[in-house]
Amino acid sequence: MRHTLRIVALLVLVALGGGAYWYFVKQGGTIETLLAGTVVPSPGGASAAKPGGPAGGPPGGMPPMPVEAVPVRVGAVSRTVTAVGSLLSNESVVIRPEVAGKIAEIAFQEGQAVKKGAVLIRLDDSIARATLAQAQASIAFSRAELNRADELFRQKTGPARNKEQAQAKLQADEAAIQLAKAQLEKMTLVAPFDGVLGLRKVSVGDVVAAGKDIVNLEAIDTLKLDFRVPELYLPAVKTGQTLQVAVDAFAGRTFDGKVIAIDPLVDVNGRAVAVRARVANTDGSLRPGLFARVSLTIDTQPNAVLVPEQSIVAFGNKQFVFKVVEGKAVQAPVTLGGRRNAEVEIADGLKPGDMVVTAGQLKIRDGASVAVMNAKPAGS
Repeated sequence: MRHTLRIVALLVLVALGGGAYWYFVKQGGTIETLLAGTVVPSPGGASAAKPGGPAGGPPGGMPPMPVEAVPVRVGAVSRTVTAVGSLLSNESVVIRPEVAGKIAEIAFQEGQAVKKGAVLIRLDDSIARATLAQAQASIAFSRAELNRADELFRQKTGPARNKEQAQAKLQADEAAIQLAKAQLEKMTLVAPFDGVLGLRKVSVGDVVAAGKDIVNLEAIDTLKLDFRVPELYLPAVKTGQTLQVAVDAFAGRTFDGKVIAIDPLVDVNGRAVAVRARVANTDGSLRPGLFARVSLTIDTQPNAVLVPEQSIVAFGNKQFVFKVVEGKAVQAPVTLGGRRNAEVEIADGLKPGDMVVTAGQLKIRDGASVAVMNAKPAGS
């Protein structure tokens, strides 16, 4: 019995081998046609339907593979550089007296906005006024002495030396008046520019030395922003470029700025380029000293070709996409640009109007038949 089963199995294997030889070698069949059950041409030109194959199946073998595809999008793409920096006042100064004296009046309120030339501090000027009055009295006598010496010289009854001495005395008294006026002016401290005052560090009656800190004045209608970028971006950074600034104090809000200057010296320690920008602060929200996150726009491509990230297929060190052309999948190598918001810029390889496969790439190959069957939006 066992011997009979072995003979039957051997006959089945021989029959299968002969059938495979006849199908693949003599008839020119393929695995695809065998699985699809399509018509296989016979040597005489006739055709016979394979058992189990659907009548009138699609030509070429397997039916089209369902995939998802979308057209490429054309839009503006900006290349940006991110950095961190600090906000600075457009103008900043600490008000200090040039001469020592006692504070007689404080003419401002802390945190007050002031205009250029507004009086801030008055020092006791009694000594300066007395010095000026003394100089004015002395110059009156010097003018009278010069007139008498000149009259005697013209009458040839007085020497020229007396006239010259009187003239020198008058010039010295004029200089003394100018000095007394300058000292008197320095007893009043004024705002050198429009700005907002900080917190004062003195009180009325304090005797302050020359150079003593009194109050800081900040111009904050426009702020400066200092930040650094790697030396790699030196050729791309230009004055006039726009940027966006974000600060932790105002989460979710950005402020616009513009590059106004680039330091010609590259930092040898960090190999970075110092850049200064100007940020408008008309509502006064920003303050000097805030930590800022900077997004600098280097250049803008107005008509960039964009595709979804999931359409990119990597093979080794190359990138490509599948295009849908007349129902066929066409493998197209591409050169990638920047990535942003789940989209990839295609620098080369696609053009506007192309349709790219976004799902199902692993089930297709170059030249395969595909059927676009995108998922319907929710609620449709």
